[in-house]
Formats: sequence, structure tokens, C-alpha cells
Amino acid sequence: MVDKKKHVLFIVENNAVPLDVRVWREALFLKEHEYKVSVISPVNNRYFKKYEIINDIEIYRHPMPYEANKKAGFMFEYLNAIFWEFYLSIKIFVKKPFHFIHSANPPDHIFLIAFLFKVLGVKFIFDHHDICPENYIAKFNRKDFFYYLLLFFEKLSFKISDIVISTNESYKKIAIERGKKKKESVFIVRNGPDLTSVDFVPPNKELKNGFEYLVVYVGVIGKQDGIENLLNIAKYIIFEKKVKTIKFLVVGTGPEWNYLVELSKIMGLERNVQFTGYIPYRQFYEVIASADVCINPEYRNEFTDKSTMLKIMDYMTFKKPIVQFETIEGKVTAGNAALYIKKNDDVKFAEAIIELLKDKLKRKEMGEAGWLRLCESLIWKKQQQNLIAAYKYLEN
Repeated sequence: MVDKKKHVLFIVENNAVPLDVRVWREALFLKEHEYKVSVISPVNNRYFKKYEIINDIEIYRHPMPYEANKKAGFMFEYLNAIFWEFYLSIKIFVKKPFHFIHSANPPDHIFLIAFLFKVLGVKFIFDHHDICPENYIAKFNRKDFFYYLLLFFEKLSFKISDIVISTNESYKKIAIERGKKKKESVFIVRNGPDLTSVDFVPPNKELKNGFEYLVVYVGVIGKQDGIENLLNIAKYIIFEKKVKTIKFLVVGTGPEWNYLVELSKIMGLERNVQFTGYIPYRQFYEVIASADVCINPEYRNEFTDKSTMLKIMDYMTFKKPIVQFETIEGKVTAGNAALYIKKNDDVKFAEAIIELLKDKLKRKEMGEAGWLRLCESLIWKKQQQNLIAAYKYLEN
């Protein structure tokens, strides 16, 4: 019997699947809607099998020598990735031809593979997770040859794509204005949480280790993720304001983890600041459920101003009040669930944490506002409608 299901190939470079939450949700949803789904992703220390099937989705993984944090390292990482992505995509196509390549950036190089397969009738979906040129500025604070190369790659990704999936209105605007895409070919699919898969565990008081309050950060521990800002904020609270009743819990891992753990010790913060590294999902949810305040310490810049941070919706899922620096998309996402600090002011950020911890009623009101905002328009169930609309547009 001939299999008439359309075949989608996801290609993701910067995270292993199924750990890439957005890609995995999209893949599962399309499988449920009668698409055949395959995925190419790198390995990591948890998912290291070169091939496996999870939920009837075939996953092909390629070697990833190391996670880069410098320009030369990024070039080697991406060249390694594109070699394996070319090889595995050809292998998959020979085994069972696919009809769509659904690319998840960063980086913006998968148009090279898509260009090869477009002559065979394969359509290209550019799922725009990150604005790479602005992210480069955030990491390296300069506009040099590599910045303009990233702009060029982004331009070609837009040009070759049949449709663009954007994570928010700011990214859609970039696709239309910078990418010259037609408005009707750009679809917004936000990174909303799937509430059906969340384990709503109760708070665990033991996580406070005897401290009165718990302030939580969850996310990547990278150069541009604001963890140095967090340490400066904690230092001000503990040593300048003499508030020693707060424990800061930093959840996650990344290329700067070792450096920032050591910096925390040098700054004398090891008593109040704990780095957990990677933790399983149940513990992850337990940490957020136990928080009094959750924070996003990333400064406002060209990247963060236009980007939606997944951690913010994780916080909102557990009705937690948030303190973050003011950004356009940060305000769109969190609404009244957050306090917004202007001008990248660490001191005002610290003062906001202190004041919010003193006001239990305000924390509760902010948490409820975040939950309402989430359920009204941000949850994954609502985003699924836009994702299937994007695929139906391609098939018409």
C-alpha cells in the first residue's frame, strides 16, 4: 500500500531533539495531523544515539564535537553541522522522499540544503527562532565581517523559504521588512507552553535551605544571557543592602557555566547563589513552583528587545511574579505579570526584587495576571492553529 502521508524533515542545529522543546512540540503536532516526520539534530550527553524512533518520529543525530562560545569555534561547529545535515538529509530522502524541510535556526545555514532539494520539489519552511545578526551583537558587541555575513545568510534564508514561521510580531516585521516576504506567507507561532505536559508539582520548602526567600532564574548559561548581571544584582542586595535572607537559584547549563560558577565564588556569593546545572523536568517544575520571585536578568539590546524568552512563560505557567529589564517583546509576553526595569539599571533591578519580596499580595496578583495572559493567548494549544494554517497554505 502506498503511503500518502506528506513527509516533513526537521533540521535543528543548536539543540538535541527531543530536548528542543519547540521543535519537538511542532514535530509531535504534525505527526498527530497525519504527517510523517523525521528530524536531524546533534547529539548531546543525554541523547547520544545516532538513530532512534520516539513517538513514531525518526530521529537522526550527528556528532557535535563541542559547544562553541568564540567565533572560530562557531565556524567549526557550523561546518561540522552542515556536513552531517547534508549527508543525513540525502540519506533520509533516498530512504523516503520528504516534501518539506522545516529548518529551526540558529544558525541560518539550512537554506543551503533546502536549495539543493528545491529542484526536487521540496518546499522550505524557515522557522525563525532567533535573529542571528542581533544575537551576534549581543555576544560580541561589534558589527564586523561576521555580522554582515549573518545578515547575508538571513537574507538568503528568507529569499529561498516558501513560508516563514515567526515567534512574535517583531520577528514577523523583520521577515516582511528586512526579508521582503509577503505578509500572507509569514505565520506567527509563539513559544507557548503545553499545559497538558506540565507537571504541576507543589512547592518544596527544602529548596530554600533555611533562607526566607527564593529567587529563581532558569535558562541557558551563556555569555549573552545576563548571568553576570544576576551576580552583580545579588552582590548589591547582599553586601550593599545587607539583605542576606534571599537564596538565588540558577537553573540550567551552557558554555559559560564553569566561568560563572567560579566568578560567583570570587565575588563571595557561594552561600546565597547556587548553580544547579541541568536538572530533569520534574525538578525543574518544582524549582519554579517553589520560587517567590523569578527573574530575567538579560539587558535590553537589539536582540532581547525583539525576542520572546521561553523562560518568561515558564514562570507564568506557575503563576510567578517576574522582574526583568524592559523590552518590547518582554512586555508583550508578560504584561502585568512583571516589573520592568528601564535603562539596564542593576541597582533598580535589585531594589525591585527586594520590594516585591516584601509584598506578598502584589506577588499573588502579578502571578494571577500572568496565568490569565497565558491562557488567553499564549498557550501551545492556541499556537497549533497557526502552525497547521502555515502547512495548509503550502499545500494549496
